[in-house]
Amino acid sequence: MTPKQGLPVLAGVDGSEQSSVAALWASEEADLRDAPLRLVAVTQEGADEEVWEFLSDAADRCRSERPRAEIFEEIRHGRPIEELLWASGNAQLLVIGSRGRGRVAEAVLGSVSTAVAMHARCPVVVVHDARSTFTTGPVVVGVDGSEPSRAALRFAFETASARRNDLVAVRVWRPINAEYSWAESPPGVSLFSLDDAQRELADELGEWREKYPNVEVRGDVRFGHPVEELTSAALHAQLLVVGHRGLGGFQRLLLGSVASGVLHHVDSPVAIVRSLGVA
Repeated sequence: MTPKQGLPVLAGVDGSEQSSVAALWASEEADLRDAPLRLVAVTQEGADEEVWEFLSDAADRCRSERPRAEIFEEIRHGRPIEELLWASGNAQLLVIGSRGRGRVAEAVLGSVSTAVAMHARCPVVVVHDARSTFTTGPVVVGVDGSEPSRAALRFAFETASARRNDLVAVRVWRPINAEYSWAESPPGVSLFSLDDAQRELADELGEWREKYPNVEVRGDVRFGHPVEELTSAALHAQLLVVGHRGLGGFQRLLLGSVASGVLHHVDSPVAIVRSLGVA
């Protein structure tokens, strides 16, 4: 997925506290990217007056936190998933909360967040709660050598550079065609595959280290289940970035279900990145 420079950062708002926190996160990112911010509420016909009230309140909070940001409010009528996916085609980033409170019929957030994150036409950041929104930890990215993973790696370096954060690139490794648990795995199989994983990770990071020399990068090869290991790696992260539907040389790494899995287990904001044309 190529960067959409000049396009706005988009945030879904539904009147819940989580969506307000997501909007604040989006305003910070828009400021860092020198991009306009569009706050969008999706509802049915007839609820505009109530929606404008909380939409304007969210915009005021964002302007207070980020006075340099250019902020626009917008109400769209229809189904939240369809409207946000449509709007994502003209955005460089979409930010949403993980769940809403149901104040508006078919609220933007909640169960909608996973569907939007999996199918949007731009990277999506899902913000879970206020406690995990403004941390000082690193940007963590899951890497597996696939096309979506490469897109995630690019996004992670861009974000770490803009935020002046360190970057931790995590490759979750299992022996190829593994038939054993961690405790039972023969040493020869484990060492061979581990060396391959470390070498491939170093190769993948080489190009991006040159493009972003200001980003301090650390590679982290782990053994285990991708969701569990990425959740652990992101415990104190400012942002976790994963590609959607990775199919790299190690087939049991960032599969499609991993992106969905980390959304439900990671407390820090999670960015889901996929390449255009990848379902």
